Amino acid sequence: MTKKICISGYYGFNNFGDETILKILIDNLKQTNNNIEINVFSSNPEQTKQNYNVNSSQTFDLKEVIKKIKACDCLISGGGSLLQDVTSIKSLIYYLTVLAFAQMFRKKTIIFAQGIGPINNKFLAKLTAFILKNASFVSVRDNNSFELLKSWGIKSTLSVDPVWNINPICIDKTNKIGIQLRGFKTLTDDIIKQLADCINEYYKDKEIILLSLQNEQDLSVCNKLKQYLNNAVVYENTSNEKIIKDIASCEALIAMRYHACLIAIKNNVKLLPLSYDIKVENLAKEFNLNYIDLNSSQNIEEAFKKFINEKFEYKYEKEFDFSKIKEIIF
Repeated sequence: MTKKICISGYYGFNNFGDETILKILIDNLKQTNNNIEINVFSSNPEQTKQNYNVNSSQTFDLKEVIKKIKACDCLISGGGSLLQDVTSIKSLIYYLTVLAFAQMFRKKTIIFAQGIGPINNKFLAKLTAFILKNASFVSVRDNNSFELLKSWGIKSTLSVDPVWNINPICIDKTNKIGIQLRGFKTLTDDIIKQLADCINEYYKDKEIILLSLQNEQDLSVCNKLKQYLNNAVVYENTSNEKIIKDIASCEALIAMRYHACLIAIKNNVKLLPLSYDIKVENLAKEFNLNYIDLNSSQNIEEAFKKFINEKFEYKYEKEFDFSKIKEIIF
């Protein structure tokens, strides 16, 4: 009997991290059972179909989404940071609505490797807690999410981000320095100028590559930084595979995005995180890394000096365990 699975998340937006998570999830489901039909809710269904050889429905066509949920055996929500209202209250309401319909139709619901919160709206926090209490399985990727759900009386499994499952790439390091920025309110023009001054000062003899991991959010800020640099090339988001190779080949990476930092650690690339979000700060602290907090008035040049002289060797034993998810579905 064919198992019908729906997957809900931030898919089809050409975001490196989310698309990598989606590929890992789909590959694991297909490897477990060939007799499976997967439908992904995506903002770009045609691209998603082509990239992953699955069915796909338009994320915001709620009538079609409900139809697919009604016909499925299980809904998987995640990964990433879907259930939070810092980015957008509308997106939180959307993802909760999708889960609510699945539970209303008595479908199995799986929360897949998510980072939960912050949820500042009290009503939405209570609604999130109610829906998660009725989920078939809840896995979270960080201790803050685990403790938050524990305080709500919700049992969850503390796991890791699925991108840790990607194998490191055997590739020679170059003299390139990777810079990965994303548009965010705390990344001000003044900070961009300070970063540029430090890069020009400390990496005079290096090739600078500016990595856009989601062109819609990253490209304009990469181009803004490029104006201040003596020697830099912008790498636009082309494919997940190329992004991973580009990061893995760098001598060092200065990065904002969580998954850019993760890929650097995975491939033993010296890393200076630029923390715009608690998830990036937590990752930095976990690996004892100096980091620049974009939410504070930290001295950026001092942070650079420490980074230049910093020794590094990353040790990790991380892998997302899919066994419970497979047990629930199959």
